[in-house]
Amino acid sequence: MQLSFSSHKIEAGCDEAGRGCLAGPVMAAAVILPRDYHHPKLNDSKKLSEKDRWLLREHIEKHAVSYGVAMIDEREIERINILKASIKAMNESISRLSLEPELLLVDGNRFESYYSIPFECIVKGDAKFASIAAASILAKTYRDEYMIGLSKRYPGYGWDRNKGYATLSHRQAILDLGTTTHHRRTFRLSVQQKLF
Repeated sequence: MQLSFSSHKIEAGCDEAGRGCLAGPVMAAAVILPRDYHHPKLNDSKKLSEKDRWLLREHIEKHAVSYGVAMIDEREIERINILKASIKAMNESISRLSLEPELLLVDGNRFESYYSIPFECIVKGDAKFASIAAASILAKTYRDEYMIGLSKRYPGYGWDRNKGYATLSHRQAILDLGTTTHHRRTFRLSVQQKLF
């Protein structure tokens, strides 16, 4: 995994979590790491155990030069669409950095910078660059934490386990219980054809 894209610019890695969910917000993070940052387990959040993600979150927050986390809720996702909401969340996370980056490293292939900061879109960047991997871990753990909290108010949907993703049990719960205000109603929630 590479520590940086450039040799001299202040770089922030950016990533989001929750783009493909049926319920809950999309969360994004931006992280500026020290040039000499190292953790042997740092990787794409999807390749880590839940325990390692939480340990890494603590380490990243302790050692990062700066980090920011932002959330765009379900109603805004439905108003502007999930791609625009993901980009908005990343830009809001960038705005919360205490130091302005000179280059953004963005996971994926689509982005628009609100702040005229140069950026590089990197497909599977969370497995290639340390700052994007760190951002993926923060976005994922903050979103998981939020969904675990919501699951206490809506216990029938298993959000403490599925985090709002389209698992079979989540789709069955929608069929049995109906939708909540946290479901993305413009997404495909017609579960009958998915279940049978």
